[in-house]
Amino acid sequence: MKADKASVARKLKIARGQLDGILRMIEEDRYCVEISTQLSATEALLKKANQEIMRAHIRGCVKEAMQSSDPTEKIEEALSLLEKMAE
Repeated sequence: MKADKASVARKLKIARGQLDGILRMIEEDRYCVEISTQLSATEALLKKANQEIMRAHIRGCVKEAMQSSDPTEKIEEALSLLEKMAE
């Protein structure tokens, strides 16, 4: 992985903590809107981590593939992942 591992790991650890908090909220029968708000915040954080990984992939792996004789596979792989992220 070419992304900043410390940065991605930090985001994922925060998201894990948020998920633990959301589980507690559910166990405590908290208000639905509060739970939904926290879920949205966690999703946003996971999206940022994924974007960071994809940026590094394109700047590293895809760039290296572009300099090789057949970059098609890496380009298609990156496009497929970007399409999934947009869903």
